[in-house]
Amino acid sequence: MFDKIGEKLGLIDDLQKCFPNDYQSLLSIAYYLILESDSPLSRFSKWASLHRHPHGADIPSQRSSELFASITEEKRYHFFRLQAARRIENEYWAYDTTSISSYSEGLQQVKYGMNKEQDGLPQFNLALLFGQESNLPFYYRKLSGNISDVQTVKNVLADIEFLGLRKVHLVMDRGFYSAANINSLYKDHYKFLMGAKLSLAYVKEQLDQTRPSIREWTNYLEAYDVFGVCTPIKWNYTQERPYKGDVIRAEKRLYLHLYYNGEKAAEDELRLTRRLLAWQKELQEGKRKPEHAKAYEKYFEVSETPIRGRKITAKQSAIEEAKKNYGYFALISNEIKDPEEALTLYRNKDLVEKAFGNLKERLSARRMLVSSEHALEGKLFVQFLALIYLSYIKKLMKEQSLFGTYTIQGVLDQLDCIECFERPGRDLRIGEITEKQRELFLKLGVTPPSSL
Repeated sequence: MFDKIGEKLGLIDDLQKCFPNDYQSLLSIAYYLILESDSPLSRFSKWASLHRHPHGADIPSQRSSELFASITEEKRYHFFRLQAARRIENEYWAYDTTSISSYSEGLQQVKYGMNKEQDGLPQFNLALLFGQESNLPFYYRKLSGNISDVQTVKNVLADIEFLGLRKVHLVMDRGFYSAANINSLYKDHYKFLMGAKLSLAYVKEQLDQTRPSIREWTNYLEAYDVFGVCTPIKWNYTQERPYKGDVIRAEKRLYLHLYYNGEKAAEDELRLTRRLLAWQKELQEGKRKPEHAKAYEKYFEVSETPIRGRKITAKQSAIEEAKKNYGYFALISNEIKDPEEALTLYRNKDLVEKAFGNLKERLSARRMLVSSEHALEGKLFVQFLALIYLSYIKKLMKEQSLFGTYTIQGVLDQLDCIECFERPGRDLRIGEITEKQRELFLKLGVTPPSSL
């Protein structure tokens, strides 16, 4: 099955062009990572003795380390360019980052930062582009562990230009929002859809105008149970030109999408109510917590008199101001006018988050232990390669409605137990294949082995 998927996606051809001497070894390790999600690479020898795979022989630990170290940046980018030529030209790419912990503090980009795993270890960050039509990861970049999300966009845009990609469409959450990033996207003529904070001046202005009418029936989006409107606005574009010593200023078209979710508003209000009760109790009992100091000051007045003792009075105006924007959220785009289309594309962004989950849980990338920068880069590349296979299988399973019956691991287990027999001087003989296994092969777009 993996061989046929590799042929269909052009992975085998592209790997052979980039790694003519090692592509079969890379494929074998990728297959191993997919099938043996909980096992370290040191167990490859046992797996190789029980499975047919492209390399056809053991890959000792020393050899795998050498293999990873041989995967240069030039070869990786050659692979990205070859794969880019095979992808859907007009699809939107979800872009996001995650942190990956490492025990190897001596590596250059392993730093202490905002660790999303909350495990206290140093980390590096991984940026990933994921196609929303193809449902496949397209590109990744390793980043220093102390780089914030908003700082990564500039590098990704530079890489996109280097790869020679055209008609780029990016989907990003609001963590990547900055005026500089928006200006860069306009400058390079890229289309984008991005989350925006309600605290931004132009969002607040439009929301205050839209608030009375957004919940009109004509704005209801049944598919998402929210109300949504689109307002065309102007973006004040600036571009500094150091070589000329001037600044270009212009107005660019921007679509602001505003949404209201009543269920989310109720949940947020209930959450605030519970917090207010807890904070009030802490004040009444004199058990203040330093981390709640700003909340005490914002929402309560505390007074004490000899006769009445301590009196806690809520600042109702502050509470109403906090509740005012509950249930609202905003998206911006320089292309998409329809609020339902924008929300559909943005919600599909969770594909990249699920890809990170696959990478960490199934492909042993939660905590990396490698001895050198080159080994880390190489191992990430093979994990990325395995992620393409997993993402494609997941896409087919969703299209064939298999998730009601199987998990990804369940499908792999069903097919992994088919036996084959090697006989000197004769063709490979495939063991018995059940009807259930045959059906799985067909639904995954692969001719069952017995009929090859």
